[in-house]
Amino acid sequence: MPISRMVRKTAGAAVITLVLIVLAAGAVAQEQKAVPPESPVPTKDIFDVLRELRHKPPKKTEEPVPGGPGKPMFAFTPYVGANSSNGFIVGAAGNIAFFRGDPKTTRLSTAVASLSLTSKGQALLSAKIAAYSRNNTWFIDGDNRLNLTSQDTYGLGMNTAPSDVVDTKYNLFRVYETLYRRVLPGFSLGAGFFFNAHTNVRPAEDTESVWAESPFMTYSAQHGFDPSSQTSAGTGVSGMFDNRDSPIDPSRGWYSNVKYRFFFKGFLGGESSWQELELDLRTYFRLSSDSRHRIALWLYGDLVTQGTPPYYGLPATGMDTYGRTGRGYLQGRFRGEKLVYGEIEYRWTISRNGLFGLVAFLNTETLSNKQTGEQLFDTFAPGGGLGFRVRMNKHSKTNICFDIGVGRQGSSGFYVGIQEAF
Repeated sequence: MPISRMVRKTAGAAVITLVLIVLAAGAVAQEQKAVPPESPVPTKDIFDVLRELRHKPPKKTEEPVPGGPGKPMFAFTPYVGANSSNGFIVGAAGNIAFFRGDPKTTRLSTAVASLSLTSKGQALLSAKIAAYSRNNTWFIDGDNRLNLTSQDTYGLGMNTAPSDVVDTKYNLFRVYETLYRRVLPGFSLGAGFFFNAHTNVRPAEDTESVWAESPFMTYSAQHGFDPSSQTSAGTGVSGMFDNRDSPIDPSRGWYSNVKYRFFFKGFLGGESSWQELELDLRTYFRLSSDSRHRIALWLYGDLVTQGTPPYYGLPATGMDTYGRTGRGYLQGRFRGEKLVYGEIEYRWTISRNGLFGLVAFLNTETLSNKQTGEQLFDTFAPGGGLGFRVRMNKHSKTNICFDIGVGRQGSSGFYVGIQEAF
């Protein structure tokens, strides 16, 4: 059976599976109210298992201590994978989690870095950081990328067909950095710098004949953009609220972030002046008292409010900070002036020691296209799938995540990452 068909058949059951599992978990939660709690089981991660297989004693690890910063907590893994966007992938990803102050008053900081090489000749390097100072006074949020890559490009809106695809190569250099200052408990205000450059944009070898009529070239010609290199640069303001119990694998709490970015023509080579509003709302709650059954909800919006951005500045599937929107679709599958996205995920820690977990997720997105008059919520692209989790670091609760997802028109994908999707 072809891999794509197997993926579609497996993840296609996610819609029914998610509903049934949530109902079953609710029943489990009700039963647990009447059953005395079981004795706690020591948590394990993959490195504990490896030490046991080698007949070595458990490693003594210094936990973060109240009153001062704790030792950094690392998670690292090589990985291989395959999907239509990248071909065969070989790479490595690492996560570091740490406290810059007393864990009782300072939130956990994280940094994620990855390097991937693909059979399509892509080299993908990224570094994402979310770091708090002592007592959460300051917070820095960073999204930095250096990619020699390619992407299947489509026209704008929701009504493009898979046959419309044109593979496009380019180099991407991104620096998105926002610095926040706490003003109230859990609430911070921030200001940021944003730079995004797509250079050496060109057709892939097998798309040269249709390059002149490709969505990228058509859009660039309509709005007077240089088709070989396009840059956006500017500043922005943000407001963030966060009371989750963990930024890596939360089981309760709320996260919300509102960002408004201003890009300026001529600033550091910017192609045009335009403005963008990004909305990010997430919440988490437990279905069982031991937190082994959880629900996560995510609502995300990326809206161009004024001006005309370059083609790759438009909101698109999978172009959020960690590239997790739209599981079931290729990155960039849908693109438009405005995007709204929603997702629900059921999370189940299978083993009482926390080593293994499963997830089932459903999502949908909708985009607009001014040229055709298509509005938000006229058409939706639903997706769904299943995932497997392995605990890489029990102290920071970092998982390595393997997900398969499907979408409409036969779309499917396989995803590997460190930390949860949201």
